[in-house]
Amino acid sequence: MEQLELRFGFIGVKNLIKDMLHPKRVKYEKKQKGRAKGIETRATELAFGAFGLKSLGSRWISAKQIEAARRVILRYLKKGGKLWIRIFPDKPVTSKGTEFSMGGGKGSVSHYVFPIKPGRIIFEIDGVKEEIATEALEKAADKLPVKTKFVKR
Repeated sequence: MEQLELRFGFIGVKNLIKDMLHPKRVKYEKKQKGRAKGIETRATELAFGAFGLKSLGSRWISAKQIEAARRVILRYLKKGGKLWIRIFPDKPVTSKGTEFSMGGGKGSVSHYVFPIKPGRIIFEIDGVKEEIATEALEKAADKLPVKTKFVKR
């Protein structure tokens, strides 16, 4: 665990795990929730790999879930293939403690998420056979909170 300290004061999550994805620094520490409406217009086609995992729903995917899926895929790739993660969790989610009464302002940042929409490519793989890629991406899809489908070039 480490603490993120910058020249302009504290920015980011208090206790970060080094392996997890999170922004190095942000202009504004807290954001509003927003709404995930419609379908994705960016990153809807395979750009790097031959196989990919495409989202079919809209949810928030946390950095922990992305990391869990990444580890599953890397277990299948071993030394043969290459993995591209096409999403980055840059939306902060705040939370207050359990024993707090109303008021007192917005809570502190607890973790980061990526708001995903239908049609977005989440992961891309190249350098492995289709059977291995299918199995790896199906196992990774089990770690994600959104329905997905396997796509190939």
